[in-house]
Amino acid sequence: MLEPILVIGLILFGGFVMGEVCMRLGLPKVTGYILAGLLLNPRLTPIIPGDFVEHTDLVTNISLAFITFSVGGTLLMEKIRTLGKPIVFITLFEAECAFLFVTTAFVVVTPWLGGFGEAGMVGQVVPMALLLGSLAAPTDPSATLAVVHEYHAKGEVTSTIMGVAAFDDILGIINYSLAISFAAMFVLHQPLRSDSLLEPVIKIVGSIGVGILFGWILNGLIRLIRHEKEGVLITLVFSLLALCYGVTGSVGGDELLSTMAMGIVVTNYNPQRDKVFQILERYTEELIFVLFFTLSAMHLDFSVLMANLPIILLFVLFRSLGKWTGAFLGGRLGRSSRMVQRYTVGGLLPQGGIVIGLALLIRQDAAFAEFSDILVNVIIGATIVHEIIGPIVSKTALRLAGELPKSC
Repeated sequence: MLEPILVIGLILFGGFVMGEVCMRLGLPKVTGYILAGLLLNPRLTPIIPGDFVEHTDLVTNISLAFITFSVGGTLLMEKIRTLGKPIVFITLFEAECAFLFVTTAFVVVTPWLGGFGEAGMVGQVVPMALLLGSLAAPTDPSATLAVVHEYHAKGEVTSTIMGVAAFDDILGIINYSLAISFAAMFVLHQPLRSDSLLEPVIKIVGSIGVGILFGWILNGLIRLIRHEKEGVLITLVFSLLALCYGVTGSVGGDELLSTMAMGIVVTNYNPQRDKVFQILERYTEELIFVLFFTLSAMHLDFSVLMANLPIILLFVLFRSLGKWTGAFLGGRLGRSSRMVQRYTVGGLLPQGGIVIGLALLIRQDAAFAEFSDILVNVIIGATIVHEIIGPIVSKTALRLAGELPKSC
């Protein structure tokens, strides 16, 4: 067994080296971090113990809290108002089209793949299709955020991507909660309860409320320590992020939505918002991204990936088609620019974090025991695929939109 501190050093150095290699090859650094995680995966190389990877939830959760806080920090309402209607339409259509495309595809195609028990179409195929469809809607903005910050992307497409990626998590949670209720009805042959339809609303409102509270607390404390050193500010932000994430999780809310709301409050109601987010970007962002993406890739089970490859590819294909169709239709109806209609979808492909968390929650529900392992493996496999191709597609879309520096 290697010393834990040695393992951390290997992960950080491996991610750093691969990030630099990819940067010199013209690829985003985040792609290198993911490749480093695949190379250090205990199922591929015996360098890092598998037990270590299974106990990295704390690091992953802190990273997710930071990332979603940073994403919330991009949602400056002055900027959003200038984009306005297009973001609403694009978010609604790209999220719901992804849900509809994936659900329909699995209802039609899954029976031909076989491997289902006596419950058949109604008892397994339809519930699994509904759940997979609900998990197709959310976007993981962290990979796109890494690309945006690495290349200093600016412009209408960049702002639209970050706004849509943040807002479609809300629709993803709603889709998930509704899908759980309907899927349980099919599996257990029970009538749909009216109170179950209120659960997503309560969860969303509660999570946002906790995030707003901690955002105001952070704003107040920053006013008190405005003359302190930057290290004090970093400590304060991370401590309150951890508290916000932990409190939300302890009351059954959505931690990522809460920390995102916290970021929105800070960026819109703190006069020192530029200082806060610039310090985080300058001193902590690179470290967080290396840890998060490298560790995420180290969770992949290659045997599971190959066994469920047809389903994974089906999910990736129809989710991408749904996102592209929805973003284009939403852009047209919202009367956005031609650049936004064409290239916004490029930043909406990555998945991870919240989607994996929701899939693991499904596995904890005994009602879905017959197919939950398949579902979880599909989501993890699709996440790795999305996180590898997503940053490359994001960079390409932003370059075609003319929002990257000419040297990129």
